[in-house]
This record gives sequence, structure tokens and C-alpha cells, in this order.
Amino acid sequence: MSVLTEDRTSVARERPRDDRRVAGLDGIRGLTALYVVVHHCWLLSFPGYPANTGPAWLGWLVHGRLAVVVFIVLSGFSLAIAPARRGWRLGGARRYAIRRARRILPAYWAALVASALIATLVPYLPLSEPPTFRSFAVYALLLQDAVAAPAPNGAFWSIAAEAGLYLAFPLILLLRRRAGAVLTLTVVTVPVVVAGLIVPALSTGSRAVGYTLELAPLFTVGVLAAGVVAAGERVRRLPWPALAGLAAAPVLAVIAVKGPAWTVTNYYWVDLAAGPAIALFLAAVATGRPARLVRLLRGGPLQALGDFSYSLYLIHMPLVALVSTLIVRPLIGSHLAAFAVTVLVVVPLCLVAARLFAAVLEKPFRSYTP
Repeated sequence: MSVLTEDRTSVARERPRDDRRVAGLDGIRGLTALYVVVHHCWLLSFPGYPANTGPAWLGWLVHGRLAVVVFIVLSGFSLAIAPARRGWRLGGARRYAIRRARRILPAYWAALVASALIATLVPYLPLSEPPTFRSFAVYALLLQDAVAAPAPNGAFWSIAAEAGLYLAFPLILLLRRRAGAVLTLTVVTVPVVVAGLIVPALSTGSRAVGYTLELAPLFTVGVLAAGVVAAGERVRRLPWPALAGLAAAPVLAVIAVKGPAWTVTNYYWVDLAAGPAIALFLAAVATGRPARLVRLLRGGPLQALGDFSYSLYLIHMPLVALVSTLIVRPLIGSHLAAFAVTVLVVVPLCLVAARLFAAVLEKPFRSYTP
């Protein structure tokens, strides 16, 4: 998902510095994308989702959806770093639109063509369906969050949802500049909560479209949390790691007590509850804390992984499905052994393929000078 696509901009202190990156964000992107890959390996190895039919110690791999929540909050945070430093001003609508389009569309369209081809040639693959002309057009135009259509790649739903949030981003900045953080979050969140309460079908169970609605508050809380990069030292010294832990504890407790089936059914509410904890954690990282974790996140391997994490997200699912369906499952009967072999084969394959894919179809489009 394509926080994976955010520009590496802005500084982490009140005064400008030569280093325009917030240390650690690339590492978070990379780890989150890698988690999604392993989640799908788990999903195809153990039947019965959303129940955890695998070992209890692998239960943390059930919740791939929460990785998308991390991406969405991180997307809002990353996009808002530069505007936060210039008084919540966008810096030019045309420039913003062109940069977003160049950053997302070439790699996405290439992955769409590849996914559609694979789904056509191997129509029985899980997590995808053979495309029709209509479904291909829906996905090419990023309308899959508004128009139900068979998915050639099951990961693509979040790309459309985030594209909708990109369109709303200038309005969120305008509201933040004119009305402040509290009113901005209220305006975005209250309608989502009310809709979830009065339309239970919207907030429980699965559905084909409409994810932008519930992801909007998550994106917005990420935008607002980016204000920490331009804040004074009094705000920056707040115990952001501890606040993130306090916000995360009840969410994690509910997930542990209620179990995966309940959590998946109620992702609408779980997502909303998890958003503040993620935003607070990003604020902590932006202020350089916890120091050891930030050093790890900004290290060479995770920095490199984050650099092609968008490509990893885009292309991993067909590769996972091909390896699991054509190679592993016909040869290995044990679910746990199948999972282990799938991970050992898929992870290196996806990393190499994604790095090459990014070099050709992602990196050349990152820079734009109006």
C-alpha cells in the first residue's frame, strides 16, 4: 500500500537541517511490507481464515489488515511533514498532483498488467481472479474502492483507497490550517463513527467496496501527528513512546481476548482504535525515540528494504500464490512445513523481484521538478 510511495522529505526538528529525511520511516515501511508478504504465506498455508488454524505462536501473522492501517497512518504522516513545516500549506496543487501520479501510477499499472496476465494464465490461483475488460478498466482507473470488480491482485484494494485519500489531502491541510487539529479530526472521524453505528453492515463483516471511509480518520491522524516535526522542544520532549504504548495496550488486549475471528469481523472499529497508537509511535520515531529502535530502523538493510517497499507490496501476491499453489502444496502435506518452505522460497524471490521492479518502474519516476 502505498504509504510505500511517500516522498522522503522534511526534517525532524524545528530548524531546517541538511538531512531532509525523518530517520526510521523507511525502515517502518520496509518491515510492514515484509510482514504483509509473510502474512500471505501464512494465509495460503493454514486454511480456515479468519480462525488461526496454525500454531498459536504464529497467531501474530493473522492480521495483515492491520499492516494496511500502519501504511495509511504512515502515508498521512509522511505526506504532511513538509506542509507542517510551512504552516500546513500544500506548496502547489499541480505540483502535488503530478508528484503523486508519477510516484504511484507507473509501477501500479505495470503490476496490474503483470497480475492480470498471471491470473489469466493460471486462473485457479488464490487471492486473484481472471480479469475481464470491465474489471481491468476498473482497476486501471483506480475505481475498485467504489466499483465492485474481480481482483487480479488481492492487494490492490488498498491502492485505490489511498488514492482517494490523496485527493482529500489538500482539504485536510486547509481544514488543519484554518480550524486546528481537534476540529479537523472531529470533522473527519464523527461521520465515520456515526455511519458505522447506524449501518451495521458497514462496520461488521466483509464487503467489496468503500474502505476509504473508515481509513480516512487513520490518514488524518497521521497528517496531524506530523505536526511534531515543526513543534517546539516542549512538545517534542513529551513521552511519545510511552503514550504510544498506552494507546496500543487496550487495542492489543482486546485482540488477544476476543481472538482473530472477532477481530476480523470488527476491523472497522479495531482499525479506528489502532490509529492513534500508530500515530503516536510515528511521532516518537520523528523525535528520535526510542533511540535504539530508531538506529535499527535507519540502518542500511531496513533503509534499503523501505526504498523498494511499494514495489514489494505491488508484486508479492501473485508470486506467493504461484509458489504456494504450483510448488509447495503439491509436494508438502504438513501445513507448518508448507508455511516454512513457502517463506524460505517466497521472501528472497519477492525481495529480488521487487528490487528489480523498483529500479525500472518506481525509482525513475520519484523526482519531479516543475
